[in-house]
Amino acid sequence: MSSEAKKLEPLAEPILSAMRAISVEQKGLTALSESLGNGLGAPFMQAIETIRAIRGRVIVTGVGKSGHIGSKAAATLASTGTPAFFVHPAEANHGDLGMIARDDAILAMSWSGETQELSGILRYSRRFEIPLIAMTAGVNSTLAREADIVLALPKTEEACPHGLAPTTSTLMQLALGDALAVALLESRGFSASDFRTFHPGGKLGASLTHVGEIMHKGDALPLVPAGTPMPQAVQVLSAKRFGCVGVIDADGLLAGIFTDGDLARNIENNLSGLLVDDIMTRTPKTVTEQTLAATAMDLLNRHNISALMVVEGRKPVGILHFHDLLRIGVA
Repeated sequence: MSSEAKKLEPLAEPILSAMRAISVEQKGLTALSESLGNGLGAPFMQAIETIRAIRGRVIVTGVGKSGHIGSKAAATLASTGTPAFFVHPAEANHGDLGMIARDDAILAMSWSGETQELSGILRYSRRFEIPLIAMTAGVNSTLAREADIVLALPKTEEACPHGLAPTTSTLMQLALGDALAVALLESRGFSASDFRTFHPGGKLGASLTHVGEIMHKGDALPLVPAGTPMPQAVQVLSAKRFGCVGVIDADGLLAGIFTDGDLARNIENNLSGLLVDDIMTRTPKTVTEQTLAATAMDLLNRHNISALMVVEGRKPVGILHFHDLLRIGVA
């Protein structure tokens, strides 16, 4: 046996165990998907309609692993246009019930549906007629009986070999929470611009920046008219420092682009006797002010270029350089 095989041998069983766990969890997700096309579909639609109708927020609650998943579900809902936050049932029983208003809806997560800590929130929701959505596998449980809408999770095998640690069950809760958020997002027409409002920081926020917010414009634009002698075009190329010069026609529309790459490829020619039109690229890559920074970065990478002319119709209104994207953290 080779030394490399000996190194891998101790890892074989853990890897097989991991593969078995993932396979079991995949079966759970398949069962969940199939149930949405069957009995779960109608209450899922009711949940969407109920949440769309409220004027308040979605209050997500749960204990233990369901609580951790519920906290994530609340964060995902909030970040995709559905106001939401997580309330821990134990804290609710000690004053945090006051955080839940009559204009809200409650999404309670419990695999068994018999979580004792949820009793205070259940009574509160019934007393003040606050819509209660249950996400549970216990279709005959206390939670299911009290709820206005029951999102019944299919009972499937846990990935834990002892069937004890919540694994497949929590994955299904996570997936169904995401499905609710995405369905609500799409039903509201929530756009990338809306998404950026809730994610202004980090690389995600940067990638959702529009080109018009970071482009160079006005006197900074490297432009020359068609018919410009090459020596003058090279002067503009050197002075503006973008590595390219836009060439405009008599109507002020972009007719082409001349780059430092074009200059290098033609350095042995008699440039003094040429016009910029003779060596420019007549079909330059362009973007608009509304183009997302992430899209512009992808365009630069795919075509191995360093700058893009920003146009309105065919009229150049700005220029975007690779360094501008680096500066805001997209790259």
